[in-house]
Amino acid sequence: MQALRRRRRQLLLIAAAIVGLPYVLIVLYAPGFVHPISTLMLRDLVLLRGYDRQWVAFEDISPNLVQSVMMSEDGQFCIHGGVDWVQMRGVVNDALEGAATRGASTIPMQTAKNLFLWNGRSFIRKGMELPLALAADFVWSKRRMMELYLNVAEWGPGIYGAEAAARHHFGVPAAKLTRRQAALLAVSLPNPFERNAGKPGRGLRQLASLIERRAGRSGEYIKCLYE
Repeated sequence: MQALRRRRRQLLLIAAAIVGLPYVLIVLYAPGFVHPISTLMLRDLVLLRGYDRQWVAFEDISPNLVQSVMMSEDGQFCIHGGVDWVQMRGVVNDALEGAATRGASTIPMQTAKNLFLWNGRSFIRKGMELPLALAADFVWSKRRMMELYLNVAEWGPGIYGAEAAARHHFGVPAAKLTRRQAALLAVSLPNPFERNAGKPGRGLRQLASLIERRAGRSGEYIKCLYE
């Protein structure tokens, strides 16, 4: 019995360490000279597939991409504290009513998922994602959050980050992305395996046109990043 209790305590300590590790990493990832990799990059390394990610500082990323990603993924990024509770409440209400739910992931939530968790829908992952997003938004500045997100987002098989994506899809550095190219990258983010920014179909081009127009009117929404 003593051995069983000891084993149970060990398992609880291991579980607590696994759950607590991301919160320690959030603090360690705050300085700008730290260039973390994501769990998906680690997966690619373990599976010996390799990946392409070239870190680029926030100021070396085209504002066109920043504006497009914000207006496509999280228009309230500068306002909320990591979670858009208005959108989240709508998703919960839809679920309770049996209606199809829409996405409510903010950029902090997606960054936390990319860095520390895994892909796929599950209540367990979402339950871990929410407090991580809140903690990350509290510790990191908005610029640092966006920098991290744009350097770990996946834009195709083994293609991570804005620099690798810009060069892979358009043959230009992230700093030189046009409004159209940025919009195509932004709208491909939800499903980069089926949405090819470099070879967009008609539907993707239409979505990109919508985001391009929104990005052109995003001045008030991105003040936290460029003031």
